[in-house]
Amino acid sequence: MYHIQLQEITHESLQRIALRFNKNEQLTSTLRAHFKDAQWSQTLDCWHLDCTPKTLETLLTVFKGIAFIDYRGLSFRPEVRAKKSQPTLPLNEEALQKLEQFSNYMHSKRFAESTIKTYVEAMRVFLNFHRDKVIADIDNQDIVRFNNEYILAKRLSSSFQNQIVNAVKKFFLIVDNRRLDLEAVHRPRTERKLPEVLSLEEVERLLCFTNNIKHKVMLALIYSAGLRRGELLNLTIQSIDSKRMMIHIFNAKGKKDRMVTLAPTTLELLRTYCKQFRPKVYLFEGQNGGKYSEKSIQEVFKKAKIGAKIKKNVTLHSLRHSYATHLLENGVNLRYIQDLLGHKSPKTTQIYTHVSNDALTKVKSPIEQINILNKK
Repeated sequence: MYHIQLQEITHESLQRIALRFNKNEQLTSTLRAHFKDAQWSQTLDCWHLDCTPKTLETLLTVFKGIAFIDYRGLSFRPEVRAKKSQPTLPLNEEALQKLEQFSNYMHSKRFAESTIKTYVEAMRVFLNFHRDKVIADIDNQDIVRFNNEYILAKRLSSSFQNQIVNAVKKFFLIVDNRRLDLEAVHRPRTERKLPEVLSLEEVERLLCFTNNIKHKVMLALIYSAGLRRGELLNLTIQSIDSKRMMIHIFNAKGKKDRMVTLAPTTLELLRTYCKQFRPKVYLFEGQNGGKYSEKSIQEVFKKAKIGAKIKKNVTLHSLRHSYATHLLENGVNLRYIQDLLGHKSPKTTQIYTHVSNDALTKVKSPIEQINILNKK
C-alpha cells in the first residue's frame, strides 16, 4: 500500500493541505480525477488541496485500500467533524475597485509578478475579513483584530503575517493616501533558518548521475555560477561570453543585471550541449520551443537527487546555497560572494558564515584541555 503524508501549509496567502508522496502515476491520476482544485506547487514540490475537514474526509474515502493517509500534520482529525463553513462571499464593489487600483499601481511601477500576486491576495483576505466596514474607517485596531482573530486563530505562518502587514502598509498609502501606524502592530520575530547545503562529494555524485547532457549542464550552471532557477531559464545564447569567461544575467531579482564567472568545465559542457541541441533563442528550450519550464527543471533535480542517493532535505535552490558556501570555505571574500549572488544587502550573504563548517572544525572544545581519559 502506498503512503501519502498530509501537512497543513500556507501557499500564496491561502491555507492548503500539502500531499507528499513518491512519484506515482496511479496516485496522481486518482488525485486529479477526484479533486478538481488539486494544484501542483513547483516551489514546495508537492500537490495541495483546499484545507478543510471535508477535503480530509474525501481523501480518506478516495484512497481507501490504495494508500495510507498520514494526517498527523493537520490541526484537525477526521473524527472531529467541524461545522460546515459558509462559502466565502465576493468582495463588495468598493473593495474590488481599490484592489484593481492597487494592482494597476504595482504593475505601473513594474513590481515583480510574484509580489503583485502575493500582495493582492493578502489584501483580498484582509478586506474580506473587514467586509462590513468602509475601507476609509479601517484603522490599526482592525489590523490587530485581524491578527488575533484570523492569523493567530488559524495558526497561520509568520511569513503570511508579515506579508499582510507589508501589503496593508502599501495598500493604504496608495489607494487611501494615508499611513497607518504599523509600529503599533506586532510583527512576528523573524525565523532564522539556515539553508541546507550539499558537500562537494554530494554535488559530484549528483552531476555524475545525470547522464542527459542538457540536464547535466543546467544543474552544473546553477551550481557553478550560483544562479537562481529563473535566472537559468532566462539565459539566452547571447548571455554567454566565452571570450571573457563571463555570464551576463539580465533583469534578475530587483530588476538588476549582473555578471558572474563562467567555469571552464561548464563551458566545455555547454559546447557539447549546443552542438547536440542547437538552441535558437533561449539557452534551454522546451520540446516545442520556448523557454524550458520551471516544473521540468525541478523534476530533473529531483530525479538526480534520488539517483545520487542524497537523503538531505535539499531543493534545486540548494545548489546556489552550496555554491556560496563552498566559495566561502575556499577563502573568497564575502563582498565578492555578495556581488556574484546579486544580494542587495551584505546581511543576506552573511548567513553563509553560519553554514560553513570550515572555520568551525578548527575550533577546539575546551574539554580538550582537561584529562578525563586518565591518560598519562
